[in-house]
Amino acid sequence: MEETIEDPPTSAILLDHCHFSQVIFNSVEKFYVPGGDVTCYYTLTQHFLPRRKDWIGIFRVGWKTTREYYTFMWVTLPVDLNSESAKQQEVQFKAYYLPKDDEYYQFCYVDQDGVVRGASIPFQFRPENEEDILVVTTQGEVEEIEQHNKELCKENQKLKDSCASLQKQNSDMQAELQEKQEELEALKSISKKLEQKVEEQKDQWETELLQLIEQNQKMASENEKMGVRVDQLEAQLSTQEKEMETLVQGDQAKTEQLEHLKKENSRLFLSLTEQREQQKKLEQTVEEMKQKQTAATKKQQELADQNFDLSKRLSENKIIYDALQREKENVERENDLLKRENSRLLSYMGLDFDSLPYQVPTSDQGGAGQNPRLAYGNPYSGIQESSAPSL
Repeated sequence: MEETIEDPPTSAILLDHCHFSQVIFNSVEKFYVPGGDVTCYYTLTQHFLPRRKDWIGIFRVGWKTTREYYTFMWVTLPVDLNSESAKQQEVQFKAYYLPKDDEYYQFCYVDQDGVVRGASIPFQFRPENEEDILVVTTQGEVEEIEQHNKELCKENQKLKDSCASLQKQNSDMQAELQEKQEELEALKSISKKLEQKVEEQKDQWETELLQLIEQNQKMASENEKMGVRVDQLEAQLSTQEKEMETLVQGDQAKTEQLEHLKKENSRLFLSLTEQREQQKKLEQTVEEMKQKQTAATKKQQELADQNFDLSKRLSENKIIYDALQREKENVERENDLLKRENSRLLSYMGLDFDSLPYQVPTSDQGGAGQNPRLAYGNPYSGIQESSAPSL
């Protein structure tokens, strides 16, 4: 046998829970000579189906679980399970991997679940000797052996009958197991469909739950708004109940007061209903105000456009104003020069500018008059007159 690459599947299942009648080992020797290969022959029963991970191991007699194998070989899956040749199988163990002691061993067929499906009779690994080859017996021993053989034949027949009964039981159990598996597959299919329906129903319930939570939040908000009013009503009712408890005898006045309180309570509940209606109207009003706000926003945009046009015109007017202002400043400077020139001329002529009964008009007075004491008038009056229109 070549070096083992993968360990076989085993389990901790005890010997009492194994099934030894599904695989039958044939032509098992009492002992095998060490140093040679060993061929293991076995037969698959009718209702046993081999699988890819099944294996045959050599176990020391007295083993308890399938983990106690000495060596193993993978089984070969037959091509056609329905053919008769497929039932007869064999594996060969190489001499290098076989035990070297003279303990008793046996072949065991183990499936891929780690369950034993068949076991052989015990055998040993020891060399041949002359006692095994040549046996001399007497007539009495021969008769005794024949008698013993008859008993063994009877016992073998009983074992065969028992094996046939076990095979029949196994066949029945296999058929029942097949039915159970079919029922299990049907149940799995039904369960899968039910799981899909449950998942769909769960998604639907989650959606409805979210909607209910949202509605609950809205109701809670409304309840918070009405909570103050309800607390006031409860306080009033509590006060009225305390006043009623202080009364010792129930006379007509108390009865009328009680009726009045009931009417008040009904009126308060009606008021609560009216407040809810008013709340709805307020919501409608808010919606209308939103629409008005939209119209106002549009109007504001139009005003902003007009404001932009006015700002543009104002900028243009400001440019004109700045030009006029600069022109005004130039005119004022010219007037100041003319004023100083007039003062100089008057001083040159021996006249005091301040003593004149008629002052020379400035540019701020808007005119250019002449001095009446001068025979020929002010020689610069023309300049002043010409500057006045500019101002």
